[in-house]
Amino acid sequence: MIYLIAHWLGFEGPLGNLVRYQTFRAGAVLMTALLIGLLIGPKFISMLRVRQGKGQPIRADGPKTHLAKTGTPTMGGLMILTSLLISMVLWMDLRNPFAWACMAVTVGFGFIGFLDDYDKVTKRSHKGVSGKVRLLAEFVVAGIAAWIIVDQVGVTNIYVPFFSGRSIPLGPFYYVFAATVIVGFGNAVNLTDGLDGLATMPVIIAAGTFAIICYLAGRVDYAHYLGIPHVPGAGELAIFCTAIMGAGLAFLWFNAPPAAVFMGDTGSLALGGALGATAVASHHEIVLLIIGGLFVLETASVIIQVFFFKRTGKRVFRMAPIHHHFEQLGWPESTVVIRFWIVSIVFALLGLSTLKLR
Repeated sequence: MIYLIAHWLGFEGPLGNLVRYQTFRAGAVLMTALLIGLLIGPKFISMLRVRQGKGQPIRADGPKTHLAKTGTPTMGGLMILTSLLISMVLWMDLRNPFAWACMAVTVGFGFIGFLDDYDKVTKRSHKGVSGKVRLLAEFVVAGIAAWIIVDQVGVTNIYVPFFSGRSIPLGPFYYVFAATVIVGFGNAVNLTDGLDGLATMPVIIAAGTFAIICYLAGRVDYAHYLGIPHVPGAGELAIFCTAIMGAGLAFLWFNAPPAAVFMGDTGSLALGGALGATAVASHHEIVLLIIGGLFVLETASVIIQVFFFKRTGKRVFRMAPIHHHFEQLGWPESTVVIRFWIVSIVFALLGLSTLKLR
């Protein structure tokens, strides 16, 4: 909105001149999302607590320390989505198709997660919406976003990191690949969201990393210098990523241990899908697996656990996802969370190294 108004006025005046720069708007959208989140947080949490009563159901077979969290409201992802979307509308160039593709995934996945959370809270069950129905809905949303992105760039190749100019052409199969990346990462973040603050900070770190990547990919000079694919218009997604950072930081203020609210599937699915859509739009899908390595490890631990248990009746981990394994080993929750944040930072630095190591 502010960008479009400044554009209509011809970027006149000091503020209008600043608004034309993506770097300025990236900082402005971060602060806007942060302030909105902090302002609406207390009332949002009070509303959720009143409406949900007993809050999110706590697994009886999980770590015993989690029983103390009984009564904590969920669906805090609504706070994230509210501050994220308002700040995006204010500062992004809404003529950019990438902005709409990423917004479609964020809102779509958030709505699917909301239905799942609502079902769990009202039925006092961990099952929620049927897994098949949820996956089908996610692939529909992700498929639409993939179509918008490919229609904009006209490229259906997977670019290989560490090699300049190397890519794998997929043709029409790229739509399936792109949708799978978006859906897969949405669910990976969802699996990671099991401890206070565990998923929030790694999402913020990954979003900050992709803000840098998107800005560089959108600049033809930097992209050619670094040997990464140049994606016209991708720089606008740097603003989207910093909006995620601002909204995430505001939520973390209330989600820090002991959490006053959980983000629920409403937030984790939306944020994971948003990161996946950003990676597809910037053609850094493989790099996403490095930057989001923590989420990949969490997902892999669940797959390994289920695979071996079905075939041998034995568990590889004491409990999956893997953050619960460390809790069962006796690590305090805060220790698990902070150490996983450190791991997430290391993966983000490895992902950034792909920009130059070619």
